[in-house]
Amino acid sequence: MARKLQADEWLFAATVGLALFGVVMVYSASADLAFVENGTQYHYVKKQAVWTVAGLLAMMGAMHFDYGRLRDRRVVIALVAGTVVMLFAVFAFPRINGAHRWIRFGGFSLQPSELSKLALAVFLARFLERRAGEEHALLKTFLPCVLMTGLYVLLVAAEPDLGTAMMLGVVSVVLLFAAGARLLYLGVLGAAGLVGIFFMIVLFPWRLGRVTAFLDPWADAQGTGFQVVQSLIAVGSGGTDGLGFAQGRQKMLFLPFAHSDFIFAVVGEELGLLGALTLVAVFGLFLWRGVRAARRAPDRFGMLLGLAIVVGIVAQALFNISVVLSLVPTKGIPLPFISYGGSSMMLTLLSVGVLLNISQQGTAQGDAATRGEIASKTASALPPRRQRVPVTQTWRPEGRS
Repeated sequence: MARKLQADEWLFAATVGLALFGVVMVYSASADLAFVENGTQYHYVKKQAVWTVAGLLAMMGAMHFDYGRLRDRRVVIALVAGTVVMLFAVFAFPRINGAHRWIRFGGFSLQPSELSKLALAVFLARFLERRAGEEHALLKTFLPCVLMTGLYVLLVAAEPDLGTAMMLGVVSVVLLFAAGARLLYLGVLGAAGLVGIFFMIVLFPWRLGRVTAFLDPWADAQGTGFQVVQSLIAVGSGGTDGLGFAQGRQKMLFLPFAHSDFIFAVVGEELGLLGALTLVAVFGLFLWRGVRAARRAPDRFGMLLGLAIVVGIVAQALFNISVVLSLVPTKGIPLPFISYGGSSMMLTLLSVGVLLNISQQGTAQGDAATRGEIASKTASALPPRRQRVPVTQTWRPEGRS
């Protein structure tokens, strides 16, 4: 009888816990804004709850979908071509908050840059698997990966969304490193990326203003430094234990985007240092179990794809938290599982479903190897059996015909 495959329970629990915690915190962070804008404090949390349930269902479906099918050439082409077309299509829709990031149809909206994370991960994982043994080749392996990544990065950065573009670059570099690319190539790529980021900041005054505000936010606390200052006030007001759930004050129309990009500041204010550290610890658990699942994948494709999913989610979480704590310049990028946003929640949970399926396959292979090892050791420990002599002819008493 075939044994039922078992996903990583810790990884599953961390994901579900983060998603449900996100719904709770979106309610707390958005209640006042929702009441002012829509006359009801449940406007944003109801949408977030619907997307979270849909995302969890998508995650469960992906858990039972063999990730190996994603390496199919037709699937990869469809993902890459579809996301590239959508990244071009966003420019046909009106700007929202100064950026072309969404495709809207009636009440439904989709952020293609979120889907591009999974599409790029699938492409790179399949390509690097097929180039096994040729990881050091500049023209055959390294440059095609850089060109595909560059296409996505340029399209996303043009929206403009420099934060997501940077996350795509980070995932690409990590996968190339894990696949065995030369450190010299990675060093040159990293230097080129830093130069590109420098020019993207210098050439746009509003980005340069964010850097100036990062260096001294209190110099213009009512202008360019307003968001950073309000975030730091929220985090500092929480102290060790916090003000209590839903008791925060900065979310009362002081802290911009409290329910989305700066929701970690609300966590710090209401749940304090202990609550914030607990949230970081759960992301640490997610990182550990995710990397463990990727390392135990039964094939190179699964290992690279799993690693891309984990790195993309955790790197984005660390970047968001760093922005809230003013460790890096302000950049609009959501906190995975926690921030308000349907596309982000749906596609993040779908990606984790793929990761959980990888953990299932890896567990099955590991158990099979363990059973084989136990059987081998058991056989070697048993006394040797008496060898049976094969019967080649029928024995008859002498003298009988």
